[in-house]
Amino acid sequence: MALFTFKLPDIGEGIAQAEIVGWHVQVGDRVEEDQPIADMMTDKATVEMESPVAGTVVRLAGEPGDQVSIGSMLVEIETEGEGAAAPAPSVETVEAETPFLPDTGRGTVREANGGRGAPLDAPVEEPAITPQLAKADSPLHQPAAGPPPRAGEDSPILASPAVRARARELGIDLALVKPNGDHIRHADLDAYLLYGSGQGYRPAGRTAPRADEQVKVIGMRRRIAENMAASKRHIPHFTYVEEIDVTALEEARAQLNAHRGDRPKLTMLPLLIVAICRTLPDFPMLNARYDDEAGVVTRHGAVHLGMATQTDAGLMVPVIRDAQDRNVWQLATEIRRLADAARSGKATSAELSGSTLTLTSLGPLGGIATTPVINRPEVAIIGPNRVIERPMFRGKEIVAAKLMNLSISCDHRVVDGWDAASFVQAVRKLLETPVLLFEG
Repeated sequence: MALFTFKLPDIGEGIAQAEIVGWHVQVGDRVEEDQPIADMMTDKATVEMESPVAGTVVRLAGEPGDQVSIGSMLVEIETEGEGAAAPAPSVETVEAETPFLPDTGRGTVREANGGRGAPLDAPVEEPAITPQLAKADSPLHQPAAGPPPRAGEDSPILASPAVRARARELGIDLALVKPNGDHIRHADLDAYLLYGSGQGYRPAGRTAPRADEQVKVIGMRRRIAENMAASKRHIPHFTYVEEIDVTALEEARAQLNAHRGDRPKLTMLPLLIVAICRTLPDFPMLNARYDDEAGVVTRHGAVHLGMATQTDAGLMVPVIRDAQDRNVWQLATEIRRLADAARSGKATSAELSGSTLTLTSLGPLGGIATTPVINRPEVAIIGPNRVIERPMFRGKEIVAAKLMNLSISCDHRVVDGWDAASFVQAVRKLLETPVLLFEG
């Protein structure tokens, strides 16, 4: 038997260390050659390390969340034969769609990102939520240990046909219901649903207390936390919110969708992106990145729009390149493609970096207004909120209108409040007169 020391290889990007995201093995486990042993995270990629030999694990470098330096021991494996320390091979940076790393480094790469903002491409309509009584298998009305005391075992159960039908529908045994009077009424069924057998008061909504738990902040969640903290620490944010009448825009969207053929269904986002791209040339200070260490603001000509996307791994920001050159159908297609790539873990490093301005949408959860956090080193982030239909004045008439608040957060070191407000008002004009979106 011999001891084999597997050292963390150079996994590219000029990094000095990587974070342990999770172990696939534990001390005492038997591993085979090329079997996954650990997930290691760098700034932009999660690398799945594989065992170079077969044997039994005798030591691990640390716990999830710990940092391991390049060239340091990652795992020790007891093997048959002479032992040797594993060299630290060099692993070249590869795209996410490449299934395996080169032979010199063992593992696969899953693209990740520090993530900012909120999910994209959700529909703007909010689903209705209708309160319902507890179903038959709800813990609110599980049968008690036995029926409540009654006048006698042969005592008849007095209830109207409607009450009996409702009890059958709800799965309630009428023998367990204590009437408040000489016969069972609908109110007695409601009381049974709320208080169980009806013997004594049971507070509505009471649930068993959950035990406290500690969740270690590692991997993607740590990266998100670090990015958000850096953004709020370094950037003096201010947020401006304006109400926009999107009644005409929603009518135009419905007409476009009715004649879309095999093209993807339009949400509000592609139309909003067109309005943003048409307005930005007059407000170049918003389509910019600020290097505060060098003291340089770069105002970009092209609009590389980041789309905040919710994934199982955390929040990611895939980028629509040259958004100003795409029409609404092309934007809808690219939004869907990037969202699918991010959520499936197939988005590449190039697709997850280089944004000049970010758009974040909470879809049906959009609320009345938001104060989004800027995707540093950008200087602005835009967030549409939920569309709500409510009455408003048009002249002297009160009409039903579809209204949406549009939020923008800006870096006050670079963007003045007047600039942000003027930009939003210009976007508002285009959205309230949607024919202008298709001019030229």
